[in-house]
Amino acid sequence: MKKKTTKAKTTPALSAPVPAKKKTKAVSSAKVLSPKVVEAAASAVAPAPEVKKAASKPAEQSKPAIIKIKAQIDIGFGNALTIRGSGADLSWDKGLSMNCVNDDLWSITLVGVTGPVTFKFLVNDLTWSAGEDYLAQPGDEVVFVPAF
Repeated sequence: MKKKTTKAKTTPALSAPVPAKKKTKAVSSAKVLSPKVVEAAASAVAPAPEVKKAASKPAEQSKPAIIKIKAQIDIGFGNALTIRGSGADLSWDKGLSMNCVNDDLWSITLVGVTGPVTFKFLVNDLTWSAGEDYLAQPGDEVVFVPAF
């Protein structure tokens, strides 16, 4: 009986030995898509959920806010300070009375404001404050020093 011998096959070294592979975490790379591909993908998505979200956002943005306006001025005992303007409940024809907080501080809170308010101060709703109109945005709490 003949004994079988096996020879180990060897391959000649053609290049430097290859190091063993290290385990690495997979890193995803983002593809840059052309505008046409993005537009096509966007049109394939059902728009119904997006429409509902978009419809609810304007209601949140137009929520009525308040504006607190203060005027720091001493107009003398027995006089009253009013405010006229546009926006909120203001009118250029008839003033709203401001509250006297102390000798030289008057205040008013405008509620239900949805946009900017332009206004001026008046003494006894007759004498207009000097200078340009004042401006306040919803949510503002401002102090002015008017001159007459």
